[in-house]
Amino acid sequence: MTELRPEDAVLDPAIAARLKKNDRGLVPAVVQAADTGEVLMMAWMDERALAYTLETRRGTYFSRSRNEYWVKGLTSGAVQEVREVRLDCDGDTLLVKVIQTDGACHTGDRTCFDADLLLEDI
Repeated sequence: MTELRPEDAVLDPAIAARLKKNDRGLVPAVVQAADTGEVLMMAWMDERALAYTLETRRGTYFSRSRNEYWVKGLTSGAVQEVREVRLDCDGDTLLVKVIQTDGACHTGDRTCFDADLLLEDI
């Protein structure tokens, strides 16, 4: 039996009908640590990436720059075990709650939001 690949995954039509995708067929996915609530990263999903994520519980996204799917941690070891996926009230943003192994950011940092603090609570 062949292993499921992201490009072969099929999203439940009832879920697909609720998604409001951009002109490239993508929906933003905010990725949050399931245990702490910390926002780790933002990425893009299309219907297949979402279907694969729901099926395998592995964070799977669509790279706009490389025009291909990437399963988080497949090459880096920084795996995301998906615990929960929610669709917002408008159907145009996903919230993906994960258990993150190592850094979520491509730089190796725990979160992609460590770099530039633009405004701080006083």
